[in-house]
Amino acid sequence: MSLFGVSLATLFLTAQGVVGRNFPFESAQLTQADARDIPAIRFGDKERAPPWDVTTPRCRAWPDSHDWPSNSEWKQLNVSLGGALLRPLPAASACYPGEGFNETTCRWLVNQSDRTHFWIDEPLSTLTQWPQGSTCPLTLNPEGSCTRGGFPKYVVNATTVKHIQAAVNFARNKNVRLVIKNTGHDFGGRSMGAGSLSIWVHNLKSFEFIPEYNVGRYSGMAVHVGAGMESWEQFNHMAANNIAVVAPGGNSVGAVGGWIAVAGHGGLTSKYGLGSDQVLAINIVTADGKFLTVDPNNHQDDLWWALRGGGPSTFGVITSVILKAYPPINVTTASLSFSVNPSLATPNTTAPPANANSLTDLTSFWGGVSLTYHYCTHIIAAGGFCYSYIYPLGNSSFSFTTSHFLPNTNFSAASALLQPLYTQLNTAHTIPVTLPTNLPSTPYAGNGRRTGASGSEAVNTRYRSRLFPSSLWRNTTQWATIFAATIRAAVEEGGYTFHGIGYSPTADVAGWPGVDSAVHPAWRDAALHGSLMEVQPLGLTAAEARKRDERVKGYVGRWQALMPGAGAYMNEGDPAEAEWQGRFFGVHYRRLVGVKRRWDPWGVFWARTTVGSEGWEVQSWDGYPMSQNGRLCRVVGEK
Repeated sequence: MSLFGVSLATLFLTAQGVVGRNFPFESAQLTQADARDIPAIRFGDKERAPPWDVTTPRCRAWPDSHDWPSNSEWKQLNVSLGGALLRPLPAASACYPGEGFNETTCRWLVNQSDRTHFWIDEPLSTLTQWPQGSTCPLTLNPEGSCTRGGFPKYVVNATTVKHIQAAVNFARNKNVRLVIKNTGHDFGGRSMGAGSLSIWVHNLKSFEFIPEYNVGRYSGMAVHVGAGMESWEQFNHMAANNIAVVAPGGNSVGAVGGWIAVAGHGGLTSKYGLGSDQVLAINIVTADGKFLTVDPNNHQDDLWWALRGGGPSTFGVITSVILKAYPPINVTTASLSFSVNPSLATPNTTAPPANANSLTDLTSFWGGVSLTYHYCTHIIAAGGFCYSYIYPLGNSSFSFTTSHFLPNTNFSAASALLQPLYTQLNTAHTIPVTLPTNLPSTPYAGNGRRTGASGSEAVNTRYRSRLFPSSLWRNTTQWATIFAATIRAAVEEGGYTFHGIGYSPTADVAGWPGVDSAVHPAWRDAALHGSLMEVQPLGLTAAEARKRDERVKGYVGRWQALMPGAGAYMNEGDPAEAEWQGRFFGVHYRRLVGVKRRWDPWGVFWARTTVGSEGWEVQSWDGYPMSQNGRLCRVVGEK
């Protein structure tokens, strides 16, 4: 639960002399006096940092190694944190003989936890388990013992900026690996790390509506959002204040932090831009332990640019963000679905059941899906958003579902826009779909009664993605060829689920200050974010996991061959992406490395595929692809 809840922000002069708009939890800061008697939490000096290409220490400290902090140092850190240092057991340890065993808890975790908020509020877990290394899978029939694997060694339950500053300073001064976690919506292993100290920002949930905010060329409404805020909470605040804010669509996704750091998309992306485009100010703890407000007026131009799109877990720990706010807006929604060969579907499939609009002809099915994706360009041109899945159901059975969201569009206009799609599906592909006669138009903010109580569980999903450029939609023949070779092949032959989101966050839509940021330029010309999703069984051996990894790379390779310059969304991308610097950051990468070296010359913040991360690697004990179960060490010869 939040320590402060909803509160009024105050203007406060920080210990480092930067004026910002702070929540009460940000006014509680580490001082030089606090750190004077505890060397391990003293502030850093970037001017005295070692050169970027230094080769020592070779690795981050490791439990039981000679440089691992002593028990007394950990106790001292805990005292400085006021008791906020945690050492939680893996949740699944309840299923294994040993310290955490509890049969009742184990059964609840296996059978009921996915209907609660448990995994979002758990300090160690993320919503995909493969980075942990499969050393403690959740099961009613465990084999062997449960070990921590890639889970952090210690967790700081951060409820003040002081907690974060002390943790950052301790990790830097004692050479301990540092990771950051909020909700665990982490599909790339960034919030895990064996032998690490984790900063858990989940309880920084303050919110403030600002009726008038002025910075640079912006004058208008804004909101101030704590780093632990979840999307469902933010939507409830929107409803309470009669406003709209660009926010993640998933209820339990963090509303700021990693979402805005790598662009961030939502239902209003085609109308108002990406999450990164909304940012007006950022409060952050940097690698030297100092707390800063970064905005267009504070003369940290390179950091201001980099924080918006240049990646998470790279430049510091965000504590709160000020975002643009808009007048309330209604959204008209239309859902469409159809399937093929539902009677042949494999029993007990985990995908949604086939629907009433069923076909028996694969050509008609795939033609209809291709047409629907092609037609999405009309929807995004109107400021809309297309959200879809294609599910393989087994035995040549497939299901397609999509929702079209149209902001500020009444029923008449929505019907006029969508009817040609339904007509073409009927006439060209004999798909028996009918546009509803009463499309619902509801407040984007909802009714203020959203909850985050269900729908989030710790599974084992791997993502691979691309931003499909708008040039692919120039004519239907070109699109049909691309669609068949990329999306259809991956689902029909590969058996992967495809998740497609259509939007158009152009530079014109981004406006100021979003248009001048580190967001990958590929976003500005994207018409579709496409992801391949594979839910891997728990308990795979390392060899089995590597085999699956190589198989999906073959299908992604086809995408790359047909879209050689396409970018990818890091938050739903592949941490094993071979050319990740270009895919995730594009032409901005070199400049971002310069910002990283200036603001974090020690390399305090590290996660795979983040800026500057190629100089380090996890020496995994288990051999799982991209596992975080191992010591973090320098790559010999890498500068």
